[in-house]
Amino acid sequence: MTHLKWIGFLLCYSLLLLACSTNDETSETGSWNIAAPSYIHITYHSVLLSTNLTDGNMAVVTKKGFCYSLTTNPTITDATVEVLGTNRALTCELAQLTPNTTYYVRAFVTLLNADPVYSPESSFTTSIESAEDLLANYEAPIYADNYTSIASWSQRSQWNLANVHDPTVMKADDGYYYMYQTDASYGNAHEGHGHFHGRRSKDLINWEYLGSTMETAPSWVKEKLNQMRNELGLAPIEFPIYGYWAPVVRKVAPGKYRMYYSIVINNLINTGKEGNDANFDGSWGERAFIGMMETSEPSSNKWEDKGYVICSASDKGVNWSRSSLNDWSAYFKWNAIDPSYVISENGTHWLVYGSWHSGIAAIQLNPETGKPLNNLGKPWETTHLANYGQLIATRNIQSRWQASEGPEIIYNPQTGYYYLFMAYDELSVAYNTRVCRSRNVTGPYVSIDGKDITAGGDIYPVVTHPYKFNNSNGWVGLSHCAVFDDGSGNWFYSSQGRLPRDIPGINVSNAVMMGHVRSIRWTTSGWPVVMPERYGAVPNALINENELIGTWENIDLSYRFGQQKTATTLVLGSDHKVTSGLWIGKTWSYDAKNQLLIINGIELCIQREVDWESSPRTHTIVYAGYNGTATYWGKKTK
Repeated sequence: MTHLKWIGFLLCYSLLLLACSTNDETSETGSWNIAAPSYIHITYHSVLLSTNLTDGNMAVVTKKGFCYSLTTNPTITDATVEVLGTNRALTCELAQLTPNTTYYVRAFVTLLNADPVYSPESSFTTSIESAEDLLANYEAPIYADNYTSIASWSQRSQWNLANVHDPTVMKADDGYYYMYQTDASYGNAHEGHGHFHGRRSKDLINWEYLGSTMETAPSWVKEKLNQMRNELGLAPIEFPIYGYWAPVVRKVAPGKYRMYYSIVINNLINTGKEGNDANFDGSWGERAFIGMMETSEPSSNKWEDKGYVICSASDKGVNWSRSSLNDWSAYFKWNAIDPSYVISENGTHWLVYGSWHSGIAAIQLNPETGKPLNNLGKPWETTHLANYGQLIATRNIQSRWQASEGPEIIYNPQTGYYYLFMAYDELSVAYNTRVCRSRNVTGPYVSIDGKDITAGGDIYPVVTHPYKFNNSNGWVGLSHCAVFDDGSGNWFYSSQGRLPRDIPGINVSNAVMMGHVRSIRWTTSGWPVVMPERYGAVPNALINENELIGTWENIDLSYRFGQQKTATTLVLGSDHKVTSGLWIGKTWSYDAKNQLLIINGIELCIQREVDWESSPRTHTIVYAGYNGTATYWGKKTK
């Protein structure tokens, strides 16, 4: 009984205290007076707020501060900033706000066992972010283009874009960009560590090395090769010598990704010996194969091989003889390397491939399997040649030795065109990129000068070319590209760039291969221009006309075989005249809405990019544009 009495007493005492507390807090709640917040020092991303609390008992305040939102009457369930201490004068800064945006704000106090009390509402609008604001804290990439000190396999975690060759890039569902490549590296550091190496990035600047996607050559390659040799009455090749070249990767559906890859057999047809000068047996080298892998999660870097897709095909039957090493009349009509892949606007799937031999072919695929839609037939039987694809581009319809390769095909729904990018000439120095376009995936493809490239002819415009801005070694071997978008209408170009030959202090400098990523702009007539400086996520601050006045480096990027094009000085005067350099005496103007610098009627797409040649690197303004078949690159000097 004693215990029950004490329990009853404590229960009554607790209820009494609760009643007293509630009455006191109700009184305190009713007496609060909070002034509407005032504000000073409004910037594009911050504001300084202040208010005063009057009346009320600070002893029952559990929290005080400001709440804010993009809608009226914000509460503590919206964004809040708490002000600590017992002072009745409240001051705080709201930071990380969005430029040119209206916010609503109230001061608040929360009380013990009572509803919060709010001040009247205030509102303010952040300022428009100026170019100075946006660029003030920009930090350019700092990684070295001469990566020879970290080129070894043991330092692969530091490679970033070092040791990249023939890249292919796509954006996956997880927000990462994934890049894969030909087997190539400085000093052959990759050898013995698998094939078709990959890396990934969230920002297109910092890349994480992932490793190989294929440990060894798939067994189907040797089996398919020797099956064909048996049918042709040739001895099997027990130990084929493989070359691993130029994959292409695409997202074909949510959670479904395909990589087409090239494996070249570096043995001679007649004897099956290694295809070098000492073993020349009067025949051409064996065929190349294109295979395919799939994955649902690129982040795993685990790909399932799906086997044979297509191989090199000939229109010469069993006549694979080669008269001499100077014979360039190629046994194979279509060379099964350098695949590219596109899904048309009406949902059909296409493989585009080819290199040097005769031109570029396109073949329709089964969307479900990723394999040819129709039966191929024997690749040495002339009657089946059409099954291996139809010609869509050739430099010379009469030639079987094209000096062109690396097709990359994309469809841009904003322009309604298919764009076929091509690599021209040899890859160590002269490599340059061209582009043509068509309303249909199979052509005819047309050059900027109206030439029908499907019927045969050199493609213009030149998109990239060996070049050199001042204060640098510049770049050569700049082609075999990937073209990709971010899903929001922004397009990018990626390729390797090689350092020129014989740079003092760099052993075999032309073997240094750095991956390049550049932004693409589109002209008013729907042609892609590639920015002259590599992408560095420079803030897209509005460019003021006054910023264009001054000295520029201009490069006439028009084609010259094997020549590294250099910069000359161009000066834009405040009177809208060109006062020095190319176009001297001509007028210039600026279309701010479309970001076009117009000189002598020539439209040049301008934007902010990294000045990679300055020390330290910083931001600048660049331009790129076409005038007929001529191409121009430019960079504003500091």
